[in-house]
Amino acid sequence: MTSVRDPRPDDIPTRDAFPILYPTPTRWADNDVYGHLNNVVYYSLFDSAVNGWLIKATGTDTRLLPAIGVVVESSCRFLAQISFPDQVHIGIRLAHRGNSSVVYQVAAFVQDETGEIESGPRALGRFVHVYVDAVTRRPTAIPDVVSDALQRHLS
Repeated sequence: MTSVRDPRPDDIPTRDAFPILYPTPTRWADNDVYGHLNNVVYYSLFDSAVNGWLIKATGTDTRLLPAIGVVVESSCRFLAQISFPDQVHIGIRLAHRGNSSVVYQVAAFVQDETGEIESGPRALGRFVHVYVDAVTRRPTAIPDVVSDALQRHLS
């Protein structure tokens, strides 16, 4: 069995490593009884940021394409607390692009009181889309409009 090691502090990417910073607001209901964002909220923020960015970058409603991206894997490593009403920006960068799949590295950054986005992430994640035919749900090539957006903004 292969072991995956946690990134060392010098392996953790900074804000500058992410070509896209997508603002995603926190909500009062996102906090749990311990006063910080519940762990499942991070997955929702990542999902909203990647799909919101794709809709904006492609100029189309990606849900209506003949091939749709379904999430087949996601993960999150928590590094520091985030709480409502923190202003969060999700960093998005391309980790891998295949014929029918896209692997994104995502990170949650908080905007400080002065309006600056912190350099270090509060959380790091992985978000994987596999494109499938909208009718048959069988894997298919990444739609051209998505491929073009990835090339233009993340490559």
